[in-house]
Amino acid sequence: LLNATMDDTQRAAERADRLNRYFKIRRTIFEMLDQRGYSVSEAELKTTLQDFSKQFATQEMSTESLTISKTRVDDRSAKILVFFSDIAKPGVDSFKRYLTRMKEANAGRAIVVVPQDLSAYSRKALDYLARTSDTYTIEYFLEKELLVNITKHKLVPKHKVLTNEEKTTLLEKYRLKETQLPRIEATDPIAKFYGLKTGQVVKITRPSETAGRYVTYRLVL
Repeated sequence: LLNATMDDTQRAAERADRLNRYFKIRRTIFEMLDQRGYSVSEAELKTTLQDFSKQFATQEMSTESLTISKTRVDDRSAKILVFFSDIAKPGVDSFKRYLTRMKEANAGRAIVVVPQDLSAYSRKALDYLARTSDTYTIEYFLEKELLVNITKHKLVPKHKVLTNEEKTTLLEKYRLKETQLPRIEATDPIAKFYGLKTGQVVKITRPSETAGRYVTYRLVL
């Protein structure tokens, strides 16, 4: 009886830990999508752990129930899906299934949240998709990367992704070629957070003691 009680206590603790972890991850994702320009409600941004627990505190919380679907504020036809993998290290077949679901939902972009890092083969497959497809983009994040919103850290300056028109205006204004701009890798944590692609330009605004603010631009590689 004592062992059974201890097992029940351990399961309850593990379940509470899982709920708390997924709550933090979903909160960061909603903030990320909001910052990327997708339509996220105030209620979703302000969901508490208590609210989340009421919604998802079932005996066996399904990762499928955590799936998110959003459209851009400025383009309702631009849809993104967020999947939570129930496989520790999803392989190529898993990502093929995600791609099929994207096509069925008419979603051009997806984020997959995974417990552990992908194999080299899976990463190469996603890199190949990124290089060869203008229609579909699949990003992936480790769960631990989404426990906090890194853009809220006091040392992280404000980032703004330029539109193609804003990029053209910038280059013309300063008579620059894009290759003359400072660079940022697409694998940089901030670039990943905003879903930046090669060729995009991000405006970075830092506080300055002398000028009030200091603005730089970086080209994504």
